[in-house]
Amino acid sequence: MTLRIVFATVLLIAAGAVHAQETDVQRRACRPDVFRLCSKWIPNRDAITHCLMRKIGQLIPDCRAVMQGRLK
Repeated sequence: MTLRIVFATVLLIAAGAVHAQETDVQRRACRPDVFRLCSKWIPNRDAITHCLMRKIGQLIPDCRAVMQGRLK
């Protein structure tokens, strides 16, 4: 898998299960947590979203807000 594919995938994953269409703000908010906590699931968007939800207490505040539907 190329870095370009990984980067594109990460841009699409923030709160995938919570919101059908992610915003740039949401993607930027969760990108660090995806790599830090859920990178083994890249490029499986559903698995990454599930991973982020399971680890919601470990997320940075902005990503936690995305996953809870508070950051649009």
